[in-house]
Amino acid sequence: MTDTLRFGIVGTGLIARVIAQGLVDAKNCALVGVASRSISRAQEFGQQFGEVKGFDSWQDLIAWSGVDAIYIATPTALKEEIAVVAAQQKKHVLVDKPFATLESLQKITVACRENQVLFMDATHFVHHPRIATIKQTMEESIGKVQAIRSAFYFPVSDRSNIRFNPELEPTGALGDLGWYNMRATVEFLAPNINLSQTSVKVKRDTKTGAIVRCCGMLVFDDDSTSTWDAGYTSGAITMDLALIGTKGIITLDDFVLDWVNSFAFENPNLKAGFYLKNGMDTRGDVKFIEVKSEQSSQVKMVENFADVVFNGVTNSTTNYCQVSEKTQALLDAISGCI
Repeated sequence: MTDTLRFGIVGTGLIARVIAQGLVDAKNCALVGVASRSISRAQEFGQQFGEVKGFDSWQDLIAWSGVDAIYIATPTALKEEIAVVAAQQKKHVLVDKPFATLESLQKITVACRENQVLFMDATHFVHHPRIATIKQTMEESIGKVQAIRSAFYFPVSDRSNIRFNPELEPTGALGDLGWYNMRATVEFLAPNINLSQTSVKVKRDTKTGAIVRCCGMLVFDDDSTSTWDAGYTSGAITMDLALIGTKGIITLDDFVLDWVNSFAFENPNLKAGFYLKNGMDTRGDVKFIEVKSEQSSQVKMVENFADVVFNGVTNSTTNYCQVSEKTQALLDAISGCI
């Protein structure tokens, strides 16, 4: 293997295009193949990103000796089979969230561990350097985190959108958007504590039955809490996160897709970072801590993925598997209350 990780993509939708561009922009990755049920669609997709080979089946892409890693951007119902086969054929696996269930995800992670290939879920925001900065400084700046409040709303009303198809996306807005609320909970609050109580409320689309809004509270065995809200039903995008500590509060208003440089937004006149509030700080006293990133989170993600592959995946794949499994376990607990 060279110092460039050769990626193939299964899927040709919007998020596949986002990651394809990320691979093109990354310093240690290359997009070499794409698979779709339609060879013409695969070829058309590939032509947008250079010399990319098209396949009309994901099986052929995975079997190709010219690819090292597979990014899976298919409907949730199809991910498990593709990911397991990829791992069995010694391909590293990057999978778009969400997953059908924890059991389904664990079939993927077990296959990756057994075949000593890297598994990572494609959650972009955790690769922005501000997340590491918050983790490194929050004990000193805000103390022990005792509560998290998060809200992620992304307006979607088109019933022809795959998100409104329960057969392909069985968890609807809960899996699609709520995944980020749960991931923030795992990252900042509950990496090593157990869930003790779950409450949830969901709203379903009246025609398709898809979950379009959901909210609730998680209580953990150390009495910390995560209050969360997610859905498609708002009139504006909302990406609010508050980490409520014993000495202060950290807030973000763009925790999923930063306003400065993400696939949805590009505002070079803004700054990426987070707000820090202590004591009786008023609006004028709240500090903004800037954390610069020369690259978008999706580019950082694929570069980090390649770095792990080149440095050895044994311990890293276990860590990535665990954080994904903990995130999905929270979603499963919520689903069990619906």
